[in-house]
Amino acid sequence: MTDIKIIRTVKELRSWKSTTSGSIGFVPTMGALHKGHLSLDNPYTVVSIFVNPSQFAPGEDLDSYPRTFDQDYSILSNLKIQNKTVSVIFAPTISEMYPSGIDLDLTKQKGAFVTVLGVSEQLEGKTRPNFFRGVSTVVLKLFNAVQPQFAYFGQKDIQQTVVLKRMVKDLLLPLEIIVMPIVREDSGLALSSRNSYLSESLRSRSSIIYENLQECEKIYQESHNELTKDEIVSRFIDLINNEPDFQIDYISLANLETLEELSTIKPGQSAVLSTAVYVTENNRTIRLLDNIILN
Repeated sequence: MTDIKIIRTVKELRSWKSTTSGSIGFVPTMGALHKGHLSLDNPYTVVSIFVNPSQFAPGEDLDSYPRTFDQDYSILSNLKIQNKTVSVIFAPTISEMYPSGIDLDLTKQKGAFVTVLGVSEQLEGKTRPNFFRGVSTVVLKLFNAVQPQFAYFGQKDIQQTVVLKRMVKDLLLPLEIIVMPIVREDSGLALSSRNSYLSESLRSRSSIIYENLQECEKIYQESHNELTKDEIVSRFIDLINNEPDFQIDYISLANLETLEELSTIKPGQSAVLSTAVYVTENNRTIRLLDNIILN
C-alpha cells in the first residue's frame, strides 16, 4: 500500500509539480472509481476527484451522486499502473475551482465558462443542454492546474472525448488526450459510477444494451454494400423498446470526429454507434451510455 499525497489547492499542486521531472499523466474523475478510471503509464500520475456542480442541471443527481473518497483513496493506494503508483490525488473544494462561485441556475452564474460549439449540442447535449459547458469549463480549469502532458478519458463517454479534443485543439493546449477503451462488467454492461444506482438484477438485464450494439456491429461488418442507418439500428430499437423498464433516449450513427449524423455508411467507413438508454427501477430513472466504434 502506498501513501498518496492529497492536494486541495492549485498553489500546493503547482508547488509539487515544480519538484517533478518527467511527463505527468492526468485522470480527471468525479470519484466513485472503477477499473475504467485506472489504466495509464507515465512517470507521474495525478488523479483528480471533484464532483463538478456546473455540469449538473437543477433537479439532476448532484446531491445524491456517489461520494466515496475514503474508498477511492484506498483503491488508488493499493494500485500499481504499469509498475508505477499514483503520485497525487487532487481533491479541490468547490470554492477553489470556482472562485466566483457557482450556481446551478445559468442565469445566476458569474465568471468564465467554456463552450465548444458544433460538437456539444447533439446527443448528450440535446438531452442535457448545458452539460458540456460545465464539463469543458472544469476540465480546462483542471488542465491549467495540473499542467499534464497526457490526459486520459474513457471511450464510454465518447461525445465528451470529441468535445475535449476539439477544445484542446482550438485553444492550443500543450497536451494530448488519450481515449481509453471501455471497461465492462462481466455481463458486458459498460462500467459507470451510476451503475451503483441499479439492483444486481437490473444491472444484469442492462447487458442487453451492449449485446444489441454488438448485433448492429455484426450487421455492418457482414455487409458488402452501403447500409442505411435504419438497416443497422432498427433491430436494436425494437429489442430495447420491447424490454420492460427500458426506453431509448437516442441511437446515433455519426462521424467519429465531427459527430455529424450519418444516414448511410459504406463498408470500411469509420463511425461511432452510440446510445443512451433510460432504465427505470423503483420509480428512479438512470441513463446508461454505451457505444461501439465501427471501422
